[in-house]
Amino acid sequence: NGKDLAGWKGHEKYWSVKDGVIVGKTVPNTGNSFLCTAKKYSNFILEVEFKVDPSMNSGIQFRSNYYTEETEVEIAGKKKKFPADRVHGYQFEIDPSPRAFTGGVYDEGRRGWLFDLKNNEAARKAFKQGEWNQARIECRGSSIKTFINGVPAADFTDDMTAEGVIALQVHGIGKKTEAVGKEVMWKNIRIQELK
Repeated sequence: NGKDLAGWKGHEKYWSVKDGVIVGKTVPNTGNSFLCTAKKYSNFILEVEFKVDPSMNSGIQFRSNYYTEETEVEIAGKKKKFPADRVHGYQFEIDPSPRAFTGGVYDEGRRGWLFDLKNNEAARKAFKQGEWNQARIECRGSSIKTFINGVPAADFTDDMTAEGVIALQVHGIGKKTEAVGKEVMWKNIRIQELK
C-alpha cells in the first residue's frame, strides 16, 4: 500500500517501507529471508518493479509455501526436510551478476533450476544494472511465463504446485561483512487474479 507492510508477513530487521517503496536489506549470519503475502494465489498476472544492489542476489517467490513446523516430504523420489518457516517453491530469479539470469525460474529449496536463461540472450540483455526493472509473472494452470522489462524470459509448464504465497527475497550473505546492509527495493506491486 506504499505506507506499511499490511498484508505481508516478514521480520522488521530485514524489511521496511520508505517513500512508498518496500526495502529489503542484508543482515549478517542469516539465511535467505522472505516477505510473504498473507494470502495465497493460484492463477494470476503479477507485475512489480525492482532495483537491486549489483552485489546481491534476490528473487520473487510465487506459488510458494512454508510449513509451520519442521516437515519431511518426498520430492522427485528423495526425502527432504524443511525447517519451520522455510519458504520453498517457484522463484523469478533476480541475478545482477555477469551470468544475467534475471527472469529465469528457480525452484527454491526443492529442485533447483527449472528454466535458466543460458539460451535466451535477449532476456539476459534486458536487465538494467542499477536501475528500476519490471518483472512480470503469468501463471495459468500448469503454464508459467516470465518477462523482464517486457522481454519474454521463461516459458514452460510445471504442475508441482498450483497455489501459494507471493514472497520477496533477500538472499543470505552468511559471514560476508562487506555485504551487510545492501538493499533491494520493490514498488508498484500489482496482481490480477485470473479464473
